[in-house]
Amino acid sequence: MKLLFVHQNFPGQFKHLVRFCQAKGHEVVGLGAGKVVEAEGIRALSYTLERGNTPGIHSWAQEFESKVIRGEACALALQRLKSSGFEPDIVFAHPGWGEALFIKAIYPRAKLVCLMEYYYRPDGQDLGFDPEFPGVSLEDQARLAGKNANLLLAMETMDYGVSPTPWQASTLPSWVGNKLRVIHEGIDTDLCKPDPSARIALPSRGVGIRPGDEVLTFVARNLEPVRGYHIFMRALPEIMARRPKAKIFIVGGDGVSYGRAPESGSYRERYLREVAGQLDPQRVFFLGKIQYKVFLQLMQITRCHVYLTYPFVLSWSVLEAMSAGALVIGSRTAPVMDAIKDGSNGLLLDFFDVAGLAERVCDVLANSDRYDGMRAAARQTVLEHFDLESVCLPAYARLLADCAGY
Repeated sequence: MKLLFVHQNFPGQFKHLVRFCQAKGHEVVGLGAGKVVEAEGIRALSYTLERGNTPGIHSWAQEFESKVIRGEACALALQRLKSSGFEPDIVFAHPGWGEALFIKAIYPRAKLVCLMEYYYRPDGQDLGFDPEFPGVSLEDQARLAGKNANLLLAMETMDYGVSPTPWQASTLPSWVGNKLRVIHEGIDTDLCKPDPSARIALPSRGVGIRPGDEVLTFVARNLEPVRGYHIFMRALPEIMARRPKAKIFIVGGDGVSYGRAPESGSYRERYLREVAGQLDPQRVFFLGKIQYKVFLQLMQITRCHVYLTYPFVLSWSVLEAMSAGALVIGSRTAPVMDAIKDGSNGLLLDFFDVAGLAERVCDVLANSDRYDGMRAAARQTVLEHFDLESVCLPAYARLLADCAGY
C-alpha cells in the first residue's frame, strides 16, 4: 500500500508506526512543517505557511484562522505531491494544528486516520482544574471553541480515529465512538528496561549519579503547572529536610507547552523563588532538556520518580519510567489512573496534596527495597498494555487491514 503521514513535527507520534509500515514493504511518504529531514529511506516533504493571521481579525476567530492557515499550506503541498503521481491508500494525520482540514479535498478516496489525542473542555481538564489559576474567561472559552472546531471537522471527515488511552478517548464526543480505536503509540520496552549497572556522569554540570544514590526525579517537557511543577517544588523543602542525602534531578525546559504563559519570566523561576530559601542548592539539579539516553539512565537509577498532571494528555515519560523500573508517585488524576493503580504498580495521591507528596516520597526514599514489587509490577503493566512490539504495533496492523478492507 501507499501510506502518507502528516504531522507538523514529522514523524512525531507516528515514528514507530512509520518504521513499522516501511518494514512491511509499504511505500511511505511523510509531510511536516519547515525543514523535514529524510531518514531511513523514507521520503519526507515539507510545507511552508503561506500567510499569517489577518490583521484586525476578531480576536475570538484567531485560533481557528491559524488552523485554516496551516490547513491551506498542507493542502497546497499535497496538491504538489498529487501532481507528482502519488496517490495514498491511507493517510495518517495529527489534526491538532489544522493539517487535516483539507486532506479529503485533495485525496477523497484515501482512508483518513486521525490521531485524536484530546478534546478540550472549559472546566475540569487543562482549564478550570487548578484553583491557583481560577477564572476561565469568555475569551478562554472562545479559544477552546476554535481549537475544538478544528477537531470536530477532523472527526467528521476521518474514516478512523486513534486515541492513545481510554481516558483521552473518553474526552471526545460520544458520536465519534464507532470510528475510534484506543491504541497507544507504544513503548520500546527493550530499550526502556531496568539496568542495575546504569551510571550518569555530567561533569560540565557537576553531576555524577550511581545506583544506590538517594535520587528523586521529576520530568516534564517544560516545567509548568499543567504537569504539577508547582506542587512538586512546594514539597521539596520538607523532603530535603527529612532526607539530608537526597539529590533531586529536575528535567524540563523553561517554556510553556500547555496552558497559559506566566505574566513574566518562567514558571521554573517563579516556583523556585517561592521555596529557594528552604532548599540546599547543592542538592537540587535543574538539567533542562537532556538527551534521551540520559533520561533513560535517570529512570533506571532513580529511587523515586514523581509524575503529576492535570486531567490532560498522558506523557510518554511516565510509561517509559515505569518500563525502566522506576517507582512512580503520581497524581490521582484520570490520565494517570489509566496506567497506575495505587499500591499495586505505583503510588497515587491527590494532585494538590503537598504534604502527602512529601510524606510518600520520604517513605520511598527511606525504604526503597520495600517497593521493589511495585517496580516489577509497573514494568509488567507496560509490557501488557503499552508494549510497542507485542501490543501497539499489532493493533495498528489490524487497523491497516481494516482500512484496506482485508
